[in-house]
Amino acid sequence: MMPLRRFAIHRPADLDEAAEMLGHYGDNGTLYAGGTELLLAMRHDLLRYEHLIDIKAVAGLDGIERRDGHLYIGAGATHRTIERSPVVRELLPVMAEMEANVANVRVRATGTLGGNLCFAEPHSDPATLLLALGGTARAQGKSGERTLAMNELLAGAYENSLAQDEVLTGVDVPLPGPSQRNAYLKFQVHERPLLGLALSLELDDGGEIREARCAIGCVSPTPCRSEAAESLIAGPTDSVEQRLGEAGAALADEAALTDDREGSAEYKRHLIGVLLRRAAKACLESNT
Repeated sequence: MMPLRRFAIHRPADLDEAAEMLGHYGDNGTLYAGGTELLLAMRHDLLRYEHLIDIKAVAGLDGIERRDGHLYIGAGATHRTIERSPVVRELLPVMAEMEANVANVRVRATGTLGGNLCFAEPHSDPATLLLALGGTARAQGKSGERTLAMNELLAGAYENSLAQDEVLTGVDVPLPGPSQRNAYLKFQVHERPLLGLALSLELDDGGEIREARCAIGCVSPTPCRSEAAESLIAGPTDSVEQRLGEAGAALADEAALTDDREGSAEYKRHLIGVLLRRAAKACLESNT
């Protein structure tokens, strides 16, 4: 492990100043919050920055609240804060449960949701769940604020689509209605998960699945959904259960699986089918 190269830390007073600094330092500068991924990459000389813009103290970035049918989570909120938030536990328990299993307690106590999403690590739990839940990201820069869907924010492995002067300020997640069931499952052997799978089902009064949203992560550069898989998961539950194998195959096809040190493409395909069946069972047996 190489020693960290010298860098300067800047502490902007607000988001406008942070955006100004980002534009000024260009490729030599980046935002810094929890730093759990960033500093490790810099220590290994995988990333080089001369200026770190510390936004931990910027007011309002760590807020969590209900807003007009959405749950708003500030980009500066740590995984631990989200995990333990009474608001998240009440309104979106699947999010709290997912966060409780991110990495380890040290990482959860310092790492932030915004940092996790912006770093765009392919083995990210939050990005996969937020994609299935229809979460959107808010970004603010010199030209104002804009909203991005999760698949728009994540441009590739370790790559986001934010402009040079933009700051991710938070995410909005639609609040689930009484007929919505959500589940997030992952399979992990080593330090990072090999597969994450998020499933959201909308049920009618008779228990039939009106709509399904399913996302898989960790097996491709960015989390992905499959319209073909989701159409197979909609309909009467008896017929859906018979089509879950086909739906899992459609998800695997969308991800364009490859062999790597985590496992073969065939093994990952098998795991997708297993986790999809477990997630469907969890959703259909849940009352919330």
